[in-house]
Amino acid sequence: METFVVAGGCFWCLDAVYRVLRGVSDVVSGYTGGAVVAPSYEQVCTGRTGHAEAVAVEFDPEAIPSSVILDVFFTLHDPTQLDRQGADVGTQYRSAMFYADDAQKELFEAARDRASEWWDGEIVTSIEPLGAFYRAEEYHQDFFAKNPGQGYCMAVALPKVNKIRKSYSDYIVT
Repeated sequence: METFVVAGGCFWCLDAVYRVLRGVSDVVSGYTGGAVVAPSYEQVCTGRTGHAEAVAVEFDPEAIPSSVILDVFFTLHDPTQLDRQGADVGTQYRSAMFYADDAQKELFEAARDRASEWWDGEIVTSIEPLGAFYRAEEYHQDFFAKNPGQGYCMAVALPKVNKIRKSYSDYIVT
């Protein structure tokens, strides 16, 4: 098993998308990239902790290639938006990849380079060393599945899930 930690807007969307992929065994929503120890959601929402809303995606590279996990990341959010995704604004919504070792850093750089061919404009996704990852509060875990009729889920997360289902149909859990 391998784990990638990525941030690209609200973690509810990232969580929802990665959970539909075959070979993904776990997705944990959390906070990383900041200076505050064990921050709360309310603290992270202020934008003053330095943390990003992120997900730790655990997957089996024999079932789904790491390149697909990373290409999905660059497909499901707009990596040209600095410190925001749509109406979600602030450094906590930045596009970032957090590497655990040099091998991951190289994979992340290669994925960012591939994505630059698909997107107009400069990719602003940062590639940062992974520090402490703090699990978000329980109500954030698998939020989309627990709250499918919630407004944000319907308006923002569902279209992203549907886009990935269409674009990566070979890797969707059936």
